[in-house]
Amino acid sequence: MAGVLDGVRVLDLGRYIAGPMCSSLLGDLGAEVIRIERVGGGEDRLTAPLGEDCDSGAGYQAFNRNKKGLTLDPGSPKGREVMKRLIATANIVVVNMPLPAIRKIGLDYDSLVAIKPDIILVHTSAFGVDGPYAERVGFDGVGQAMNGAVYMSGDPGAPRRTSAPYVDVTTAMFNAYGALAAVMHKRATGQGQKVETNLLRSALNLTNGGVIEQALTQINRVPTGNRAQGAGPGDIHRTKDGSILIQVVSDALFRRWAKLVGAEDWIDDPRFATDELRGQSNHLLSAKSALWAANLTTTEALDALGAAMIPAGPVLTPQQVLEDPHIIAAGYYQPRDYPGLPGPAPVIEPGARFSTIRLSRTRPPTIGEHTDEILGDLGYTGDEIDGLRADGVI
Repeated sequence: MAGVLDGVRVLDLGRYIAGPMCSSLLGDLGAEVIRIERVGGGEDRLTAPLGEDCDSGAGYQAFNRNKKGLTLDPGSPKGREVMKRLIATANIVVVNMPLPAIRKIGLDYDSLVAIKPDIILVHTSAFGVDGPYAERVGFDGVGQAMNGAVYMSGDPGAPRRTSAPYVDVTTAMFNAYGALAAVMHKRATGQGQKVETNLLRSALNLTNGGVIEQALTQINRVPTGNRAQGAGPGDIHRTKDGSILIQVVSDALFRRWAKLVGAEDWIDDPRFATDELRGQSNHLLSAKSALWAANLTTTEALDALGAAMIPAGPVLTPQQVLEDPHIIAAGYYQPRDYPGLPGPAPVIEPGARFSTIRLSRTRPPTIGEHTDEILGDLGYTGDEIDGLRADGVI
């Protein structure tokens, strides 16, 4: 069975996460993805190195499946000619860098349309193409800092960002969402278009509820660490051998929690009558949960919470993630071999499973692995390819 995007060629000039993950998601659905990186390998290849024998790091392994690899200097005259030939064969171009930079190397929408009128450009930047920050650069952490989450995630006077690059990943998913919508539009109308995303707008999407609350109520919330504010109990607690998170939202869950921890008299207590009130008194609820959890092992606490149908989970280290019995049984990680790795890389499957759609799943390319194959398909002879390599173009 053909993939949803079979016959769609994607040129991936992205780096790190927002662009590369988008292209991998499109590759999952059957698109042919060509990763174009600088001669010698892109700057994102060795994020979290995996050993001297491997030409890529953990970040590259996570976000570059389902691709062919081409090395190229797109700023050189001969490199520009190669890019023009590639663009003429492509359906989608994915790039994440500031607008002035893509204009400089001829990857802005106007330049692409001059070569391929129905091209789809997916362009990601840090702050977008409008506003006073448009030409600034940024990474995931900048988006986290500017959407209110870093402020609210810490303690008073000690803001804290998360180590998970959720702004980049969210932007990558918006990129893939936009690319798929553009492909559907093109199939209906024959028209290509530009899809523009940016890290800041993605970050603001994630905290919009809190911003709406602030705008309309002027509540001026302050951070409370791991303790929830809009309901309760909700917090992280120590057990005899680890930590767990308990999250209670709704009257029904609160009643079940109160019975479990021996606080039945709180069920009809007016201090805890609603989620809002429970959030305001969560320091009391959290203290009760903490006392209950401290007398149990993590397994004992989670078994009890699970039997009571109360949302909870263990706080896992990365090694414990690999060893978690549910994660193993569900098959979320799919081992993939790659040259030079000491063993298979546990690459996460896409977030959506399908009953009928077939997904592609190939390892990331080594540096320039498919360069000769791709250029040959563009009409370059072996001697011409050798010449480009000798000139440092590929």
